[in-house]
Amino acid sequence: MSEKNGTPDTPAGSTGPRPEPLRFFGTTWVEHDNGYTARRIAVAVGSLATAVASCLVLRFAYEGIQLADTGSFVTLLVVVMFAVCSALAYRHTWDGFSKRPDPDRQASLRGLLAIGFVGSLLAYFFRSLTEAPGENLHREEYETARKQHEGRTTRRTGNPAKKRRRT
Repeated sequence: MSEKNGTPDTPAGSTGPRPEPLRFFGTTWVEHDNGYTARRIAVAVGSLATAVASCLVLRFAYEGIQLADTGSFVTLLVVVMFAVCSALAYRHTWDGFSKRPDPDRQASLRGLLAIGFVGSLLAYFFRSLTEAPGENLHREEYETARKQHEGRTTRRTGNPAKKRRRT
């Protein structure tokens, strides 16, 4: 493993699948080395701290709405909007850790995910308690690619020209 960026050292010209790096983790998720546990702790603490700070900012926004005296309907509407968007963002982010999201759907939900950013941060926090967010999905894809590569490279043995013909 490279100490600089956490990617596996492979000889020049070698073929085969390479693990896809994860945000904040690089490829340390493959062997759980090079500070993987410390990174998981840092990601968990960072995402939780960011979620708490975001909730404080939303609290100030709520107080601003109260000071503006816009009425109880507008206040209720804003609170429900943030709650629903956060719940939807949480679910979307959580599902994105186990399957690849559709790029078109991701683009259409960009506004909702921006409003419900607290839900995304909380999903990131809870997933980082057990694994690097997205690790399971990447591990499955990497293992499948490795098995397919091994099947392609070990299938042919010997010289096919010397193969005896069946009669």
